[in-house]
Amino acid sequence: MDFNSSPRSTLGVEVEYWAVDNDSGLPVACSVEVLGEMGRGHPGNEHPKAKHELFESSIEVITGICETPAEARADLEGTIAELRPLLAARNVKLMSSGTHPFAEWTDLIVSPNPRYHQLVEDIQWPARRLMIHGVHVHVGVRSGEKAIQTVNGLTTYLPHLLALSCSSPYWESENTGLASARTKVFEVMPTAGLPPQLTGWGEFERFLDALIRAGSISTVREVWWDIRPHPGFGTVELRMCDGIPTMQEITAVAALAQCLVTWFDRTMDSGGRPPIRPSWVVRENKWRAARYGLDAEIILDEHGRTRRLGDDLAELTSRLRPLAVELGCADELDSINEIVNHGGSYQRHLQIVADGGDLRDVVASLTRELEGGPGA
Repeated sequence: MDFNSSPRSTLGVEVEYWAVDNDSGLPVACSVEVLGEMGRGHPGNEHPKAKHELFESSIEVITGICETPAEARADLEGTIAELRPLLAARNVKLMSSGTHPFAEWTDLIVSPNPRYHQLVEDIQWPARRLMIHGVHVHVGVRSGEKAIQTVNGLTTYLPHLLALSCSSPYWESENTGLASARTKVFEVMPTAGLPPQLTGWGEFERFLDALIRAGSISTVREVWWDIRPHPGFGTVELRMCDGIPTMQEITAVAALAQCLVTWFDRTMDSGGRPPIRPSWVVRENKWRAARYGLDAEIILDEHGRTRRLGDDLAELTSRLRPLAVELGCADELDSINEIVNHGGSYQRHLQIVADGGDLRDVVASLTRELEGGPGA
């Protein structure tokens, strides 16, 4: 299997959005109509950057190949600007969050694409209840071998990226006690969760070949690891993030991802390897980030030393800042400190309810934040 190498750490971002009624806040099954209108005049009558997702109340917006997070933001905003009038005509707005706070998965309608219906037929209840949304960030990598080592290294910082994005404390109107309920919902899917620590591209090829021969998957797209190589794009794809409500937070995550991958690339060029923590530490830290978000006490080593995740993020971004300046994403990386200091999306959800609001107010806040930033 060929890996279509990227010459540098370019970016691609995919954001899954809810289409929600402006009055009730409930999901609206309108993607077939909206994307049908938006696709007119494009090849195959499909818009290249607005896509169907599993349910008809979801729309995925994707970028092209971008050099910087700022370019990715402009790309996303351009597509959203095309979507807005079509949605407004139906009294619908977009929002991004890991779960819908009060909708019920039994009310959602599966998109007409045969691939989605086959997915539900094959996997049944775990697939039917995927009332979740995420953000995926692709970062270009120069070879398949480097992609595998980059995936291994990124597991060390998976809790940092997850905590920055946590936005799903509620599930079907219940406060789950988690910063990211989406994480635990998705983990029940086959091939989902943490990637195995592989030794190289050859082992990855053998692993995929065995899964395909066994009938577990038909393509690499069905390997739903939190971080995976994407051979066709020549990227490493970071898939651990919840839906992220604001462009500021999306670009902060993208900047951190781009800096980490570039750092690892240069480390390997100098004969080193990305930092890797024991698998039990990686698993425990992922759980702690999903449970506590930015306040998680993550484990630093096999001896059990811990540190508050928000504090570790602040040190990490300080270390990466010279690289961010070089890559043109220093402002976006700096905004991580604002998230750490002022709270993530999950904390804003909980605060609205603590202040006397209800979950419809949470949805209304999420739709405003897409336009105006955190707390809008």
